[in-house]
Amino acid sequence: MQHLTIVTTGGTIDKIYFDDKSTFQIGAPQIGEILEALGVAFSFEVVSVLRKDSLHLDQGDRALIRATIERQPHRHVLVTHGTDTMVDTAQALQGITGKVIVLTGALNPALFKGSDAVFNIGCAVGAVQTLGDGVYIAMNGRIWDPLRVRKNREANRFEPAPG
Repeated sequence: MQHLTIVTTGGTIDKIYFDDKSTFQIGAPQIGEILEALGVAFSFEVVSVLRKDSLHLDQGDRALIRATIERQPHRHVLVTHGTDTMVDTAQALQGITGKVIVLTGALNPALFKGSDAVFNIGCAVGAVQTLGDGVYIAMNGRIWDPLRVRKNREANRFEPAPG
């Protein structure tokens, strides 16, 4: 991999906390700053498509994400996405040819101490460099087939889908 395209859609990974409102809002994509701080040995660009909680994504949003990925000239694509509907979006991206697409996110905002964001991003970067063409999810230290994984909201982790 010589170049990584990063498509950002929002989600918890980019949430920021406003004390005066006691609410979370989705801020600017954090991944570029994270990769720069780590001194990665590859070039990358960040393409910000949406700033939404994944629970608010609809079919039109998923079509926009797909079209954005299809337009990218580079083979390696990492997508940051909210975890609640990440599997739905990954399934909607099935069938894009000539690309390795890895979706990742965080269960806690990247700006929070102890967030899983940096770990998940690192896992996704390793995956996008080594896997064959297709769509994958990198969460909880594993690479998942979007057709065989689900988010267990009660346990707050990804796990094999039943059946």
